[in-house]
Amino acid sequence: MSNSPNPVSEGGASAGSPDGHPEPLRVLLLGALGVVFGDIGTSPLYALRECFTAGHVQADRANVLGVVSLILWSLILVVSVKYVLFVMRADNRGEGGILALVTLASRSSDARSKRRQAAFVLLGILGAALLYGDGVITPAISVLSAVEGLNVATRVFAPYIVPISIGVLIALFSIQSRGTASVGRLFGPVIVLWFFVIGLLGAIAALRAPAIFLSLNPWHAASFLARNSTSGFFILGSVFLAVTGAEVLYADMGHFGKRPIKLAWFFLVLPGLVLNYMGQGAYLIGNPGNVENLFYRIAPPWLLYPLVALATAATVIASQAVISGAFSLARQSVQLGFWPRIWVRHTSPRAVGQVYVPFANACLLIGTVGLILGFRESGRLAGAYGIAVSATMLITTVLITYVARKAWKVPLPILVPISVVFLAIDVAFFSSNVAKILSGGWIVLLIALAAYLLMKTWRDGRDALKEGLGTAEIDFSNFVCEIQANRPARVSGTAVFLCGNPGGVPRLLLHNLKHNKVLHATTVVLSVKTEEIPRVAPENRVRVQGFGEGLWRILLSYGFSEDPDVPVALAAIAQPGLEFGSMDTTFFLGRETIVMTRRKSMTNWRKGLFRILSNNALDATYFFHLPPNRVVELGAQVEL
Repeated sequence: MSNSPNPVSEGGASAGSPDGHPEPLRVLLLGALGVVFGDIGTSPLYALRECFTAGHVQADRANVLGVVSLILWSLILVVSVKYVLFVMRADNRGEGGILALVTLASRSSDARSKRRQAAFVLLGILGAALLYGDGVITPAISVLSAVEGLNVATRVFAPYIVPISIGVLIALFSIQSRGTASVGRLFGPVIVLWFFVIGLLGAIAALRAPAIFLSLNPWHAASFLARNSTSGFFILGSVFLAVTGAEVLYADMGHFGKRPIKLAWFFLVLPGLVLNYMGQGAYLIGNPGNVENLFYRIAPPWLLYPLVALATAATVIASQAVISGAFSLARQSVQLGFWPRIWVRHTSPRAVGQVYVPFANACLLIGTVGLILGFRESGRLAGAYGIAVSATMLITTVLITYVARKAWKVPLPILVPISVVFLAIDVAFFSSNVAKILSGGWIVLLIALAAYLLMKTWRDGRDALKEGLGTAEIDFSNFVCEIQANRPARVSGTAVFLCGNPGGVPRLLLHNLKHNKVLHATTVVLSVKTEEIPRVAPENRVRVQGFGEGLWRILLSYGFSEDPDVPVALAAIAQPGLEFGSMDTTFFLGRETIVMTRRKSMTNWRKGLFRILSNNALDATYFFHLPPNRVVELGAQVEL
């Protein structure tokens, strides 16, 4: 990750911005509805039900008002105030998500504080790993809870709930290659219908028991917690299910921009959710014994099967929200050095934030199907749900507080009370969700731990290699002086040597000169740098430095939302003495073979894991879009 103090222009508004995006606002709005809000929008299927099925409290009038009030004010404080109005201001040139927030925090800190920088990197890896864990469980619980609605009408479908759910998920993951925009336009009308229907059903049910409108008073939430101290604490873990899509909402911001997301939330999503939760609460006040499949209880019998079909479609969209977020996270992880090179395919020629990552898609599918086969019921999955997201939300609050103070210069008298409220809510939710570890939460933590271990190992391994290689490399200026003093034989053509250190000379250039005793007429040392911004303007893409004797150093800069296309960037250089002809240019790459040593950079088993990751990384030829017929690879052993 670079820490360049010079801001790099994006060359326009961000990809998700309706002001700079070529697509009109209504298209972005429909796409955002079809991708961003599926997760939080399908929480009414199970959130209120889970608050009472655990047996911690009885579904009497006072408790129902208290729990519904807790859900409503959680939506207001956590989603509306914290994320939509506050956290979404922390965009890294249009990109959102935990890694974008970490980048902003790192940029705002003192560059000399290596310990603080390391802490931010650690928080970023941890937050990303936790979101990967959430990305596996969300599709499983959402689709399974929707299909289980068939049991309300008849038990005939009971043996087929799991196979139907798996079939729906396989179909969903199989269409991801079409791209986020296509999927969003396909799902947008469905999610609009979903929020309209659940809002209408909730309003009708609420009018039958108007007392439920008292839940809008936060006093009922506070009274419930005071009256049910221990039980109320455990209930918070189920209340949290109503806001689990908020972090994904922030991660998906780069796909569509802030304005469409905010408009959709306040004018459609939030009203629909509030009305439906109040409708379920109103039904529960009159029927305290009918908690199972509570969402479907407020619908008339003739609407049951169409509602199950609509709910299934909506839960597919809920899965899409976390899938899109996982794709964005995977792309940022690769570009920021948290993950090995993998295939990242941009699915829109106009919106650079929309990508498809086959590796992440396959991992999510395998993990989701495995969870459904293992838990088989959404109620059991609910016991595992929430702990990863609550931990990520806590990390987000810590980071956004730092950014608000250091980057936005928010005065302490304003910042402290806001941060204390957010931290109190996050700590309460996280503490309550910790109680779920033994009832299934361990599986999500295990997935997150595996992701964290892989990302941390890759990051530490690359840092160890850079440190070792940095001591072996000589300065480029010294190399030029050596060439001028001892002129080697020159051959025609252009040789481009890729180098990770912009100021050094790659070992493969030194080896080529040592063993072949020749130097190309035009010799270029090329470094590709990933900036901590989504996109780099074309005028800031290339930096060229000539040293005479046909020796050049070129630095190409890309944002973490861009694919580095080296031949295209080199072809655009208009510099006398530099020619990158189609057949006259040869690209030299180093093929590293990692050798285990006694160096204390990492433990031996982590070194072995790093070697596996390195061996399976996408070849640099394809990652940098180099023509394979003009690439020469020189092998070298690297000590770790």
